[in-house]
Amino acid sequence: MLGWVTISEPLEVLAEIGVVLLLFSVGLETRLGDLKQVGRSAFQVGVLGVVIPFALGSLWAHANGFDWSKSLFVAAAFVATSAGITARVLQELQALQRVESRVILGAAIIDDILAMLLLGVVVALQAGGEIKVGQLAVVLLEAIGFLAIIGWVGTRVMRRKSHWLERPTNPLSPLTIVLALCLGLAFLSTKFGLAAIIGAFLAGMIASETAQRETLEHQTQPLLALLTPFFFVVTGSKIDLAELANADALMMLAVATLLAIATKFIGGFLGAYALGKRSASIIGVGMVPRGEVGVVIASLGLGTGVFSPRVYAVIVAMSLLTAMITPPILAWQLRRP
Repeated sequence: MLGWVTISEPLEVLAEIGVVLLLFSVGLETRLGDLKQVGRSAFQVGVLGVVIPFALGSLWAHANGFDWSKSLFVAAAFVATSAGITARVLQELQALQRVESRVILGAAIIDDILAMLLLGVVVALQAGGEIKVGQLAVVLLEAIGFLAIIGWVGTRVMRRKSHWLERPTNPLSPLTIVLALCLGLAFLSTKFGLAAIIGAFLAGMIASETAQRETLEHQTQPLLALLTPFFFVVTGSKIDLAELANADALMMLAVATLLAIATKFIGGFLGAYALGKRSASIIGVGMVPRGEVGVVIASLGLGTGVFSPRVYAVIVAMSLLTAMITPPILAWQLRRP
């Protein structure tokens, strides 16, 4: 808005490294073993919280003039929940031990994994033009295969062999090794036609199985504090506020935000209905915020030419609005007698 920041190639590179590290840190907080403990409700919430927003988001995008391959990319921005925002609210209210909290956080893990799978599919589809059933099946199998082999096999190997990280005498050697793993898998995922952030996310999941998990989380904080803001600054500087300065754009933003809130709430509510209406309502609200995940997908969409400047501005604004709306509503629900 003020014209103080001029986007250059060095800033773009720092922003890309920043988002890779951001998704690595999200993966570092995601353990496959946690999925086994959250039960059927979390699984249902996670799956419905992906299917409903993705289906209705793609229909909304198609109704706004996108072809189906690009509509799926737009819909991907409606899918992933930002578990960090909800977790912070639950932590401050000392509600992490409630059954609703465990379901929300467990479902967010499932949500993230499914979102990464969907993102991998829609990114790969952009190179193929119109969607064909055979092409979709191949892309889906490639994405599932990559996630399964790297995620499942990698975590099992790391769980059993993480002691080799302790052999180097330098206390920062484990961090150096897992960062090499992060960048290596980020590069490898691009060779499969997937987004680099998917490989980074899987690297984080693998590193989360090590005995040094807490140490790695602590050691990555300075890197995240330095590099992640580059991604958000570059993302924000690409927004042309003039694109939102008319009634049509504001109407599109309002519809997109309401759709994003309603679809996540409905998915969470239906998935947790067996726990009772009040618990289902709390879980539905807790799944609403998109936060950084929606911003990441918007940035990818703009970079690949899928999003126009107006759609990009709408998706980023929607992600921020859902992140701002959720905490006060969730806090009120949890405090309500």
